[in-house]
Order: sequence, then structure tokens, then C-alpha cells
Amino acid sequence: MMKRIVLGVLALVVIAIAVIAAAWVKFDIPREELVAKYASDASQFIELPSGAVAHVRDEGRPDGDVLVLVHGSNASLHTWEPWVAALGDTYRIISIDMPSHGLTGAVPNEDYSVSGMVAFTREVVQALDVGSFTLAGNSMGGAVALNYAVSYPDDLDGLILVCAAGIAREKDEVPSGDASFAFSLVRMPVVGDALMLVTPRFIFEDATRGVFVDQSVVTDEMVDRYYELNVMEGTRPATFKRFATPRAPVPDETVRQLEVPTLVMWGDKDPLIPVSVGERFHALLPNSTLVVYENVGHIPMEEVAEVSAADVRGFMEANAARMPALEATVTLEDDGSLTVTGPQSGLAPMTDADVPDADVPDADVPAAEAPEGDAVVEEAAAAEAAVEDAAGEEAAGPAN
Repeated sequence: MMKRIVLGVLALVVIAIAVIAAAWVKFDIPREELVAKYASDASQFIELPSGAVAHVRDEGRPDGDVLVLVHGSNASLHTWEPWVAALGDTYRIISIDMPSHGLTGAVPNEDYSVSGMVAFTREVVQALDVGSFTLAGNSMGGAVALNYAVSYPDDLDGLILVCAAGIAREKDEVPSGDASFAFSLVRMPVVGDALMLVTPRFIFEDATRGVFVDQSVVTDEMVDRYYELNVMEGTRPATFKRFATPRAPVPDETVRQLEVPTLVMWGDKDPLIPVSVGERFHALLPNSTLVVYENVGHIPMEEVAEVSAADVRGFMEANAARMPALEATVTLEDDGSLTVTGPQSGLAPMTDADVPDADVPDADVPAAEAPEGDAVVEEAAAAEAAVEDAAGEEAAGPAN
């Protein structure tokens, strides 16, 4: 009788443990299942020269200035959805799931270093045939954006650093709070190995809640997304390899040499990267603007979406107004028409009606009667003046 009671109690304990484990633990989720759940109509899966298949969304106004968005550690491109909604009426917005993240997940070359992510980002923008663009990065993505600016400054119209990593920190600039503790577990001997096999959901809930001051922003759906994408098949080993990869900060002197216009955005209650780091970014960067949000944590683009998106819009509008006028060439064709060409000028071929006071020869007039010498020079000068006016309007950007 006693033996049966003991066995019954043990059975109940095992069942209880199984129920608790089922609630807390989730093993690898097939990628196809998560693609069906978290991809959108805007999602593209682009095979890159490196062999990676990048999950990318290319949204907004197709002919607008381009804004490329790089998320932070253990996040995904979904973190940028509020900015896409607020800015897509004016800008072409490209958001990317980075290697070991989101629906991109593990990549064949297993390069999860910052330099590897810079190369991955450049492969994406080249695959999408993007010219120059503004690059924004949050946290880890900020380090990627900063290093991209160092490696490929001519690609960028602007740089946006949102609670960004990438430079050395002072001794007192250490992470704190629940989010910091959750990340530290991964780096602990034995504990980290166990978490690669069995990852409780509460770790992601604590980490997610820990980066926001306004807890109303955090929903069960948000926590589920963070959790499930981080346990996609192949992602956990890739994540641990990424955490084990050393990161070298960009030297201060290198940052000082970056002339790209930069918007530095920070929450004053950021628990992972203190606002003092943002202040030092601003001090180092020669052409920067610093915006600090009161009572905001590590993810301003979600916590104060409208305000932060408005600041991005203002930055990009001001930056567009500062851009030099586009150069163009006027060609007088054999039939007497004028053609305007130029690098990415966006200007249509010029017709006779576009040239004020230009005495362009009629195509039906015999060649012997067409103006020659000084007359042709005067026509070309008038055309060039018209092109300068058109290029100046183009450089001024859209009015809002």
C-alpha cells in the first residue's frame, strides 16, 4: 500500500514538472512554421552571394529617399514597424533580419561578428540596387551601422544611432536591471550550455520588459515573437556563437573622422547602454545631433514611436536640403532637341518647351537654315541655366 502511495506521489510530481516545463520550455521551432506566422506581404527572402538567405522588407514610397534599418541583439526587423508606419509615406524603408536573428537565422558562413554583419548589410542593399541611403541601427545594430559608416562612408547620406553600441565604455557605464541579467545568463559557464538546449520563455519576458520604462508597450504577442524567433531551428547555436565572438570598439579617433551627418537618439533610462554613451557619441562625431527622451528605455522606436519617427523625418528633411545640386549634361541632338542626362539625376529628357527663350531649330527646317556657331552656343547656355534650376529643385527634396 505504501509503495503505491509513493509511486502515485512520484507520478504526480513528474506530471507537475512536465506541465511546468511545457509552459516554460520550447524546443526548436521549424523555420517554415515561423515564416508562416511572422512574414508579411512585404517580406522578401533574398539569397545573397555569401549563401545567406536574408529576410528583408522593402516598404514605403518606392521613389523616396532610402532608410535602411538594423535591429539590436536578439530582436528582429519587427522592432521597426512603428517607424515604417510613420515614415513610409515619404521614404523607401528597408528593414533587415540580421544573421542569427528573426527569419534570417543561421547563415552558412557562420560569421556573426560585427564585420560579418556589415558585409551582410552591404550585400542586401546591393541586391536591392540601392544607391546612397541613410542607415539606422539600434543597440547591436548601432555598432553595425557605425562600422558600416567607417568602412563605406560614400554609401551613406546619413547615420542614425539609436541607443547604439560600438564605442568603448567607461568603467561605470555598465548594464543593469532584468534585461542585463537575462543576457548575462547566456555567458555563464554550464548555465549557458543548458540554455542552448532548453530556453525558458520567462527569460525573454524579463529581458523584453527590462528594456522598456512604459510596460504597457510590452504585450504577450511581443514576448511570444521574441521568444519563438530566438528558438527557431538553428538560431540558438548561432546566437551562442555570436555571443562568443569578440567585439572590438571603434577607436575614438576613427569616430572623430566620420563626417556623415548623424542623429544620435537615446532614452535617458536605458538600462543596457547608459545615456552617457550617447553623449560621448555626440561629442566625438563632428556632424551630429543628440536627442534624449525622458523616461524612455533602450528601444525608443517602439516606446515613443511617434516622437522618435518625427525626429527622424526632421533629420532626413534637413539632410536632404543640405545635399549639393545634381550635375547634369545638356546634349543638342541632330534633330534639334535637347537631352538632359546626369548621374542619378532623376530628370527627364528636356524638350523644347522646357527651355525658356531658346531658339531651337524646327526639325522641319532644312539643315542649311539651322542656326550655327554663336546661336548654338546661346542655346546650350540657356539650356544649362534651365538644368541648374531643375537640379536645385530636385536637391531641395519633397516638401512636407
